[in-house]
Amino acid sequence: MHDELCFLSATELSSRIANRELAAREVLEVHLAQIERVNPTVNAIVTLLPDQAMEWAREADERMARGDELGPLHGLPIAHKDLVCTKDIRTTFGSPIYEDFVPEQDDLIIERLRQAGAITIGKTNTPEFGAGSQTFNKVFGATLNPYDTTKTCGGSSGGAAVALACGMIPIADGSDTGGSLRNPANFCNVVGFRPSPGRVPTWPKEMGWFPISVQGPMARSVEDIALMLTAIAGPDTRSPIAIERPASRFAESLERNFKGVRIAWSRDFGELPVDPAVTAAIDSQRSIFESIGCVIEDGQPSFAGADEAFKVLRALAFESKFTPLLEEHRDKIKDTIIWNVEAGQQQTGPQVARAEVLRTQLYHRVRKFMETYKFLILPVSQVPPFDVTQPYITEINGVEMGTYIDWMKSCYYISATGLPAISVPCGFTPDGLPVGVQIVGRHQDDFGVLQLAYAFQEATGTSKRTPSIARAAR
Repeated sequence: MHDELCFLSATELSSRIANRELAAREVLEVHLAQIERVNPTVNAIVTLLPDQAMEWAREADERMARGDELGPLHGLPIAHKDLVCTKDIRTTFGSPIYEDFVPEQDDLIIERLRQAGAITIGKTNTPEFGAGSQTFNKVFGATLNPYDTTKTCGGSSGGAAVALACGMIPIADGSDTGGSLRNPANFCNVVGFRPSPGRVPTWPKEMGWFPISVQGPMARSVEDIALMLTAIAGPDTRSPIAIERPASRFAESLERNFKGVRIAWSRDFGELPVDPAVTAAIDSQRSIFESIGCVIEDGQPSFAGADEAFKVLRALAFESKFTPLLEEHRDKIKDTIIWNVEAGQQQTGPQVARAEVLRTQLYHRVRKFMETYKFLILPVSQVPPFDVTQPYITEINGVEMGTYIDWMKSCYYISATGLPAISVPCGFTPDGLPVGVQIVGRHQDDFGVLQLAYAFQEATGTSKRTPSIARAAR
């Protein structure tokens, strides 16, 4: 019975803790046991704090006994992506430069998670500085896909996705620039949500007005994504782009009647190469959207300019953040990051201005398209999980990829639009590898995206499948 607790939803666990059916220490114990059994195989959690976490769980139980006011995540174990700073807890960013770095303050998202009652048990693996959708680094090595340990789990929130899929934690935080919440969720049969920029305010941040990179939630179900948003969304003056609407909206019911709702269905963004196994898995679920009442039409807006705009703005961020490190520690930084930083250094003012113009034009084309369609259905990743020893995809269907991120256009085109998007489990390839579907909503309609994802999730049941490695360990 205790082992089954590891695969209960966060929503159910939270309810049982609130009703005093479970203690925070009891919940933590079973998750720590699952970590001990499974993590040595998949390498998802890279810094573990069992004793400290148990002390926090004891304090959580004492607050419950006193009748203190409790947060929405009270007593839930969580591990944080190793890109976010956690006070007094080692944070490496997946880099040898920071192998022994211990921050003196929490990032804003950590502040909010702790205030909501979540119990930190450690940090999850990420590629070096989060660069690339494949989770490996020189500090901790690679994180393996639990459905096939010869494959990648994706990235950059790869450790988080694997820890969730294996029942090691019920909720996790992550971040997303070019797909880092959506891609690993897609590869591991969990849910990853890229919220609208400013929905989850970020601080500290070198470029506070920069809308391409966001932080957000990961979980095994859509309702758990919503639960986590009640804690981490909402305004904060430290973020100049923070959305003023309160987080309480995400506590409302996700039930919705989708009869007659028009959605656009695109198998390839109109131009991108997509592996046939991915296309087949998503196409097989088209009837599910129809069964919940949606009116589906093939089509997509033009994504012209999205590639250039995203790459220029991404390089600008890399230049801003990593130039000082490159000058001092070039020998300790992987080549793809060096390339990205130098690309940013070589950009001119007119190039940056052009990227902003292209991004604005893209936004308005997509906005007009979505005046007709409330949602856009797309692939998350253009390929299924690939060999974990391969740093990145170099070709798809015979089409060469120009850079280490080109195979993720299906995610970063959406990043460039600023629209909310979710990866929700959709199906499996003939080899048993997970495939997710990407649901994109209108401008700042984060809640609507969750509602459609929830309806799809409930109609398919795909998210309930767990990897055999986790079941065998139990």
